[in-house]
Parts: sequence; structure tokens; C-alpha cells
Amino acid sequence: MTSAAPTTSHPHPAWTARLDGTVPADVERLLGTVPEWFGRPESNAEYVEDARTKETWTVRDEVGGVVAVALVSRHFAHAAELHLMVVDRAHQGSGAGTALVAAIEDDARRRGVRLLQVKTLGASHPDEFYARTRRFYEHVGFLGLEETELWGEGTPCLIMVKPLG
Repeated sequence: MTSAAPTTSHPHPAWTARLDGTVPADVERLLGTVPEWFGRPESNAEYVEDARTKETWTVRDEVGGVVAVALVSRHFAHAAELHLMVVDRAHQGSGAGTALVAAIEDDARRRGVRLLQVKTLGASHPDEFYARTRRFYEHVGFLGLEETELWGEGTPCLIMVKPLG
């Protein structure tokens, strides 16, 4: 008796991230799905406002709904920043965030960008959700550069960078 080869079921298709138009309403909706990371209304309002003007990358589902967004800032010709990245709770762990980072990196390299940075809550703060965030960024190749008090006392800012070229 022979058995069939095991199959692997993937709950989501391979995601594709793309440069998109602005999607502030989607940013607001997505932020609301993950209050553990984005629980400060004043900060969320700033992100929604930023979503009106910053370079916007999205991952969309089969019917065109936005499931993940990244906002990118271009500070210098050689450096770009992931200003915001948010993935709908229902799609976390599905590869949507990895697809965003990969697409942004590919585009940045084509534009001659040599450093990509992201800021997140530093490890000196015991938040378990941001520990997951740091592990994600490390998994996709970011390295911790410096933990500062940029965001004020009690909110350590970890600056992470990824060399691109």
C-alpha cells in the first residue's frame, strides 16, 4: 500500500506588494485591528495623516482589499525609512509583511538606496508585542543600531538598519 505525498496547505496566496496610491482610510482601519501595537489615538491620527502624503506600499487580497500597508520616507538619496508598517491581525504570520519589506527593498536598490531603516520600541521596554516586531525585523535582515530616548523617557526607540548594497 502506498500513501500520497503529504500536502501543505497555505491559508493565503503568495502575497504581492506594490507601490500604491494613498490609502489613509485603510491605514486607520488596519491600525484598529492591532491595538497592542497601535494603541495611542494621537499617534494613530498622525499615521493616518502621514498616509495622505508618504510613499505607500500595499498588499491586497484576492478581492482588492488592503491587508497590509507600509509608508516609506526618503531622507537622502542613499537612505530610506520604513515609517510605518501594519498588517491586519487576520493576516499576521501569512507573509504579507515579508512581501512588503522585500518589495520596498527591491525598489530601494533600483533607486540606489544603500540603507533601509526602521524605528521600533526598544528591548529595554518589556512589551511582548514589540519583542515580536523586533524578531520579525531581525528575521528579514535588520540589525539593531542604537536605542535612544527619541520618543521620550519610558518609550525607548530602537533604530534598526539594513544595508542594501
